[in-house]
Amino acid sequence: MTITIDEKRLERVKTLGPGNHKPPRNGGDIAACIMEAAAYVAGEPWSDHPECTCPVITAFMVTWNDALPNDAERARLLLPLIPKLIGTQGSKALQARRATMAADWYVRVQTPAWLRLAGLNAEADALADFPEITSFENTPSIMAPLEAAQSAASAAWSAAESAAESAAEVERVT
Repeated sequence: MTITIDEKRLERVKTLGPGNHKPPRNGGDIAACIMEAAAYVAGEPWSDHPECTCPVITAFMVTWNDALPNDAERARLLLPLIPKLIGTQGSKALQARRATMAADWYVRVQTPAWLRLAGLNAEADALADFPEITSFENTPSIMAPLEAAQSAASAAWSAAESAAESAAEVERVT
């Protein structure tokens, strides 16, 4: 299967939004999610799961697309990636490797970053120091660090809730 990038279609993609969109009508700019745009630019039927892209990359991109706070951020970060997504479909072994890499990034990079934002540095360090995930079969259990992070987050949430209730009570009394 020959995969091409239709430059004229690519030029029509101006806006990326969250969720699913209706297929474009004749003329005008295209509003789509990142993967609908990739399918459109590749000349495939309208879909957020184009045949020309790796399902692992598709899942990652859909999640990222929908999590971004606004269309301007989607345009800035994701529009340039559309041509790079096209033609990423590969073997099952390649998909498995990409899934392993994504899991490793999520566990050792992304989750620790969010934990640090919440002030849970010890829990973030435990995940960041976790051995690289290169195979799910050979990866030690991550449950202990995750449970420690969940416990610390729950304690922090309870403390914040108590502080908010105390502040509200003081406000009512005064």
